[in-house]
Amino acid sequence: MSSHTTNRRQFLAQATLAASAWGFPAIVHSRSPNARVNLAFIGVGGRGAANIQSLVGVSLYPTKAKNAAPDTPPPLPQEPTENVVAICDVNGMNLDRAAATFTKAKAYRDFRKLYEESKDIDAVVVSTTEHTHAYATLPALLMGKPVYCEKPLTRDVAEARLITAAAAKAGVPTQMGTQIHGQSNYRRVVELIQSGAIGGVTEAHVCVSRAWGLQSQEEATQNKDIVFVSERPREEQTPPPYLDWDLWLGPAPYRPYHEVYFPGPKWYRWWDFGNGTMSDLGSHWNDLPFWALKLDAPLSIEASGPEPHPEIAPASMSATYEYGPRGEMPACRIHWHQGNRKPEVWKTDPFISQWNNGVLFIGEKGMLLSDYNKHVLLPEADFKDFQRPKPFIADSPGQHVEWLNAIKQGTPTASPFSYAGPLSEANHLGNVAFRAGRKILWDAKAMRITNDEAANRFLSREPRAGWKLG
Repeated sequence: MSSHTTNRRQFLAQATLAASAWGFPAIVHSRSPNARVNLAFIGVGGRGAANIQSLVGVSLYPTKAKNAAPDTPPPLPQEPTENVVAICDVNGMNLDRAAATFTKAKAYRDFRKLYEESKDIDAVVVSTTEHTHAYATLPALLMGKPVYCEKPLTRDVAEARLITAAAAKAGVPTQMGTQIHGQSNYRRVVELIQSGAIGGVTEAHVCVSRAWGLQSQEEATQNKDIVFVSERPREEQTPPPYLDWDLWLGPAPYRPYHEVYFPGPKWYRWWDFGNGTMSDLGSHWNDLPFWALKLDAPLSIEASGPEPHPEIAPASMSATYEYGPRGEMPACRIHWHQGNRKPEVWKTDPFISQWNNGVLFIGEKGMLLSDYNKHVLLPEADFKDFQRPKPFIADSPGQHVEWLNAIKQGTPTASPFSYAGPLSEANHLGNVAFRAGRKILWDAKAMRITNDEAANRFLSREPRAGWKLG
């Protein structure tokens, strides 16, 4: 095992609590399983509303029955299964809708004030844009509060490292919102790979068809949620009256309001606010090889695609990660392909080419192809009589339930920050390599790129005045 890998693991061992065999951190406290949890929701539109429904059983968008008369009012909201004590959103429409439902909850536009004033919070759910994830998450960890944060966990590598360490010190239940991680298909794939069904895996390809980034004018015309732009706009538009634009920007550099940034998912494409497809969907798709192959910090990363743009993430790109041996697992390469980038096997194999998105593991004895919901061992004829291993990863009740159970009962979560932090780092490093325009060598312990000093500027950024971490 390389000293690089050893050092990385020593760091994580020091930064995390005792873990089970699957890398899930031990929970150092619990509460009565019958007690309601006092939840604060930071971000209550879009993913925030979905998280509210999953965690407390209340929809902010109740719908009428299909055959209801036109004048039938929507159904009354259900009684929440947990206590919603604080809500926050920079979008006044979202906030007003949630406040009308949770009339006893304290409402805030600025989550910094929420943390200052709300003293009855047990746990926090963060569903903001990703450039504020770390800023909304860290205060809760410093207060010793459990956190559920949407993916990607942070905007950049330095933030991911900080949140990982803070979560380890806090010793509270954490969960990154990668709901597919809690479903059965991924667990069965992990069992197959780790039990040696296709032998030692030395290569894997991750293919994602989404191309959120710098589009051509033709592509933008076909995609209705995109306003075609190839440069950051200089003119200023008037923000919608319900939006606090300054708070929406948060720690990001000041930019005059413009429709190319808001509403989502437009902001995903801008380095100021997001990371394009790689760090977003990498949280879902790279999750599978990261888990199955017991990966942590890559040794090197090399990316290719169009000429890097200083403001906008690429629509299509590829990246190759090199990992050293991990115990009995051999060194391997993980290849990321997004947009119109595909490996040769995706172009030439009639069966594989039918899968628009997927992860292809290539082992000594065969291949395994998986998407979110299904997987297959290849060549199928070679595995006709294959006997699957007895399941050894318990099925999940769902990520939201897991997190609540962790708070109430001390049970493990599926994607705690001890796991999600290193996964987020790796995803961010793919974008760093792309922006650097060359292969980068990664010293995880020092959190430095050793062969390109200038590329280290992409690992972090200074927040705007009035914003800080820690």
